Amino acid sequence: MLKSVDINCDMGEGFGPYTIGQDDEMLDVVTTSNLACGFHAGDFKIMADICAKAKQKGVAVGAHPGYPDLWAFGRRHQEFSQDELRQLLAYQIGAAWAMARSVGHRLTHVKAHGALGHLVADNEMAAQALIETIQKVDDTLILSTMAGVTLERLAESAGVAYVTEIYADRAYLDSGRLVPRTQPGAVIHDADQAAARVMQMIEESAIITQSGKRIPVSIDTICVHGDTDGALQMAKKVRASLEQAGIAVKSYCQPE
Repeated sequence: MLKSVDINCDMGEGFGPYTIGQDDEMLDVVTTSNLACGFHAGDFKIMADICAKAKQKGVAVGAHPGYPDLWAFGRRHQEFSQDELRQLLAYQIGAAWAMARSVGHRLTHVKAHGALGHLVADNEMAAQALIETIQKVDDTLILSTMAGVTLERLAESAGVAYVTEIYADRAYLDSGRLVPRTQPGAVIHDADQAAARVMQMIEESAIITQSGKRIPVSIDTICVHGDTDGALQMAKKVRASLEQAGIAVKSYCQPE
């Protein structure tokens, strides 16, 4: 059984007057936040606000870069060359890095969003672009990756610090990948079900798929998506279940 684990949440995913999720309340529950960088969501004001509040509450902040696609929330694939991917990633990581510094916080990690996240997970060209960008922009940044994917293997080979993630609110295919959101049962909304499932995966050190298949993985962090209905209640339930089992909930990277 794990002695400690992180809970992370994607944040700052509104834009202008539009708000998605309960970021303020989630910052009281999670230990790590992934900051939208203005491409799939977020803007300069929202980014600054999240960084300042995360600093105040002792929550780590990382960059959450996505495709430049506000209309579809970064969930549609777009074609870019490897050089373009490096530039797209560096632009967003740089924005998040500067915004965190501007409020006295620091950027600790990078986790790709949506369709870009799925691309870098298993596409070697894209995964290499992300790894190389981290190495060139700030090699102290930790790479957050889905457990058991190509990106994890390449990060290990490149000597890039990384953590592996499971999802509290998403179902898995037998391949170990997430069930597409277009399919029934892809998103889990029941807090009790999500917490029980997380505890089972931690106890078995494995992803549990829709069919019941077990895929052994290391688990460093648990994601609760902030835009999932009932996300706050789910995060609270997951955290309570972990603590009741004697598992400390703390970030894998210590903010200043």
